[in-house]
Amino acid sequence: MKSIKDPVHGYIQVDSSILPLLDTSQVQRLRYIRQLGFSFLVYPGAHHTRFEHSLGAMHLARALAARLSLSEDEQRHITAAGLLHDIGHGPFSHAIEGLSREILGKEHTDIHDLLTRGQLGETISGADLDPNIIYQLIAGTHPCSGIIHGDLDVDRMDYLLRDAHYTGVPYGTVDAMRLIRAMRLCESGILLDQSGIQAAESLLIARTLMRPAVYYHHVSRIAEKMFTLAVYEYIKLAPHSMLPSLLQADDAACMQQLLHADNPFVSRLTQDLYERHLYKRALYVGKDDVREVQHMTSESIVRERDLAHQIADEAGVTHEQVMVDIPAFPRDIWMEVQVQDKNSVYHRFRTLEMFINLFYIKAYI
Repeated sequence: MKSIKDPVHGYIQVDSSILPLLDTSQVQRLRYIRQLGFSFLVYPGAHHTRFEHSLGAMHLARALAARLSLSEDEQRHITAAGLLHDIGHGPFSHAIEGLSREILGKEHTDIHDLLTRGQLGETISGADLDPNIIYQLIAGTHPCSGIIHGDLDVDRMDYLLRDAHYTGVPYGTVDAMRLIRAMRLCESGILLDQSGIQAAESLLIARTLMRPAVYYHHVSRIAEKMFTLAVYEYIKLAPHSMLPSLLQADDAACMQQLLHADNPFVSRLTQDLYERHLYKRALYVGKDDVREVQHMTSESIVRERDLAHQIADEAGVTHEQVMVDIPAFPRDIWMEVQVQDKNSVYHRFRTLEMFINLFYIKAYI
């Protein structure tokens, strides 16, 4: 057993059977992937990494699996899944996941190959763990995957607490241990005691408040779109071969490739991002005001560039001077969990977000 001091959870205990996973290159790489992408340009303290978050998620997964009185083998697999759930992230976390989805059809959770091959695959086998079970837990197809991937999952508990801690905003308060103590396991999945309802509601409110303040802050969005555009232009000649390589890089390695790109627009755009010379917001509107994009249900860099070119032509400026940002239109966030009342009758507890998030398009000139 190894103890690791964590600023959010205190001491995190890592079982000796899980410890070899921690030393694999795939997990160590997460030390160099920022958890919040470019949010450090808004919140200078937001330099925490996916590695720290993975340790926190592992810690909470282990605690919840023990609380649910799962078998020792199940607890080990769930603990491993908590540690490994983010190894598929590219540079700056979610920054170019949209490109990966659009060009390669791949999400950051599509990590079966990583779990079964190379150093990590060998280490998982050596630890007497089944990579298929770990993958199912992460992908959401296992009966216990709600621990890692669900409405009250440990991933969400940790990142809200951690992001609030490092950004300094007061909105991410979640009583994770109270939630865990209030959880039970039944035939249909995880249920919540009535004593945990307030803690569950506080998690939902924290997500609501963190969205506009941190996750969708317009400066972070501008920086992320600049990075995405630089990557898009960099891989344009051979996207299916160049993008996978970039996705395996860490933040610094990716930035260096872009800074030294042969394409002058890519290198100049990346240098501007590096020096925080960002595009300025020129237009901010809701989806109801722009009929042309109402049919869009997800971000598309190709479509955004087409619109940017149209705007630039009408405005009489160069195409390089305009960026368009069309985030996926957020839906009302709600949670549906089973709650056990005093008479042991199970019913559905459902709560809607208290605030409507922003629907917007941004044009930066």
